Amino acid sequence: MQRLPIDNNQQLSTINEQLSFFPTFTGRNTQYKMKLRTLLLSISCTGLALSSAIAQNNTHLNYPKAHKANVVDNYFGAKVTDPYRWMENDTSKEVKQWVDAENKVTQDYLSQIPYRQAIHDRLTKIWNYARYSVPIHKGKHYFYYKNDGLQNQSVMYIQDRPNGKATVFFDPNNLSKDGTVSLGGTSFNKDGTKMGYAISRSGSDWQEIYVMDVNTGKRTSDSIRWAKFTDVAWQGDGFYYSRFDEPQTGTSGLTSQNVNQKIFFHKLGTPQTEDVKIFEDAARPKIGFGAQTTEDESYVLIYGTEGASSGNELYYRKASEPQAPFKKINDGFKYNFGVINNVGDKLLVVTDKGASKNKLILVDPLKPDEANWKTIIAETNETLQGVSQAYGKLFAHYMKDAVAHVYQYDINGKLDHEVVLPGLGNASGFEGLKNDKEIYYSYTSFTYPTTIFKYNISNGKSTVYIKPDVDINQDDYETKQVFYPSKDGTMIPMFIVSKKGLMPGPNNPTLLYAYGGFNISLFPDFSPARMILLEKGGIYAVANLRGGGEYGEDWHKAGMLEHKQLVFDDFIAAGEYLVQNQYTIPTKLAIMGRSNGGLLIGATMTQRPDLCKVAFPGVGVMDMLRYHKFTIGYAWASEYGSSDDSTQFKYLYKYSPLHNLKKENYPATMITTADHDDRVVPAHSFKFAATLQDKAVGDNPMLIRIDSKAGHGGGKPTTKQIDEWTDIWSFMFYNMDVKY
Repeated sequence: MQRLPIDNNQQLSTINEQLSFFPTFTGRNTQYKMKLRTLLLSISCTGLALSSAIAQNNTHLNYPKAHKANVVDNYFGAKVTDPYRWMENDTSKEVKQWVDAENKVTQDYLSQIPYRQAIHDRLTKIWNYARYSVPIHKGKHYFYYKNDGLQNQSVMYIQDRPNGKATVFFDPNNLSKDGTVSLGGTSFNKDGTKMGYAISRSGSDWQEIYVMDVNTGKRTSDSIRWAKFTDVAWQGDGFYYSRFDEPQTGTSGLTSQNVNQKIFFHKLGTPQTEDVKIFEDAARPKIGFGAQTTEDESYVLIYGTEGASSGNELYYRKASEPQAPFKKINDGFKYNFGVINNVGDKLLVVTDKGASKNKLILVDPLKPDEANWKTIIAETNETLQGVSQAYGKLFAHYMKDAVAHVYQYDINGKLDHEVVLPGLGNASGFEGLKNDKEIYYSYTSFTYPTTIFKYNISNGKSTVYIKPDVDINQDDYETKQVFYPSKDGTMIPMFIVSKKGLMPGPNNPTLLYAYGGFNISLFPDFSPARMILLEKGGIYAVANLRGGGEYGEDWHKAGMLEHKQLVFDDFIAAGEYLVQNQYTIPTKLAIMGRSNGGLLIGATMTQRPDLCKVAFPGVGVMDMLRYHKFTIGYAWASEYGSSDDSTQFKYLYKYSPLHNLKKENYPATMITTADHDDRVVPAHSFKFAATLQDKAVGDNPMLIRIDSKAGHGGGKPTTKQIDEWTDIWSFMFYNMDVKY
């Protein structure tokens, strides 16, 4: 099976985050639990007067009235009130009325900002450039994605050879007028004649799977519903996929728990009702399961995960023995095992067992004990992120201090050489068929728009294949990496991006971004959105906190469960470093994070409201006592812990953003969420916003921006992205008294 990335030019941090909050499964191109992974200057008298006028009115913002219900939970003797529990009912008329009223307050506020349209216009101009994905070779054709610039969704093209005539193969923009139906992933069968693809509506994690005949370019009759967190794993005349039971009638399907995931086999040309269930574990309803087949389809592999931060169980069955039971290669969820491919009857596997920074081994399924493993690529001081293959070579993707390095090995693990990359950034791709002597990869950094390179495997040389034409001068900017001490003395890496020669000083508006969880690593990546900040002489900083994957599993574990406070300490120390070293001052500092990063911002706001002027908690996990009761939230207990446990309840309650709000002068805050977010349900943000508006004192606005027909972030159309970033920068500039 070979998969084509959705859009290689999306922010890598956003991609990683999108794939981090549910049990993910290992595929040939995503490999080994990689978690299938952001403006401003001088002030004129006019600008200051306008900002001051709004500031004086902030205390008079007419926030919607949210009634308080008498709901009290008893956690091991501790009584915890939850007055906005009613906001968890996503189909409630009262919730809809409150959402509409909140959006009106937010849009009325933003509409007063005089340069909002100017920001929107500049963003649109920067965004309007052609973006390409890495081409892949499958069967007789090459496939790639292209976005002309402002298309809501990237379009898939097909060509018979590199640089040959390309025609549109699949255009997701035809699926909906507003671009809110997106392509969720594609997968080709062995000979490249069929493509399975998934679509998502309004950003939901629920997917519908269809099949395209590559030769005719027409969709077949095959149709799958209620799939979620799944690959399409081809074998012969059909494919394996994972699904949940259909949600109960009368519910939206956007909040209820997703349990009892099963794997089915769908035979082409038959209705879904005839699909054969090939794997389930009814005794363990919260274990997630996913299927994979090797490239030659000789093995069927099943991955089982009990949590987004747990290891996985690995099962296998030979395709030649379809009636045989699946056999387990390893027990328990302590370690990760991800199959890259097979070498004859043996399996190439990346694992962290005995190697916290990962290694590549060869495993005989008939003799899976560790004593029989053969090490192909041993653990090094750098973190192995994954392995890809082409022309009989292995390409090991490493990370050193959050910067990508790629090394070429032969199939036996002998090092050929390091692939020379343009600088401090990130590279992806290096996939091909066994006879492909030339393959492709992408490279990007904070100031280097995603560029596609052709790579000659024989001589190790790279040449530019497609270079984007962006309306910026990338030579005007620079990236520095610093290491700063956290509260306990641990040194944390941070990227600082700005114009070349920018001097430290109090007039530098600065945005500090981080994530810090789920073994997710934040690489340097290009975003047209943040160029608004950099063009205005601002600073963009990214801190690589504990809890991420930058230094392997030990770094991850240092920021999870009872150690989660260390992640917040790391982030607070990053803000303090920027101030102490005079990059900026607190009144010109904004903080941002999404999802698990939204939790990070919520916790930072409640613990250090003096740290910054503006806060953007996006689609965040704000109620740490009830997160596990919705959709796939239970899978995060391996990362956070659960309030069902008396010991874990204590530390969760201590930092839970919702439960630590008090009468306080909080930073100007704009919470962002969406009505179709079924990953981190919007009730988290709703309850946090209502409580924040009730408790905050001072003049700063406490707003919530609730997007419609959007989800956790994946598949969001270009128009919605530009609109959201326009509001983010407008809000940030305005509350910093920065004139655009």
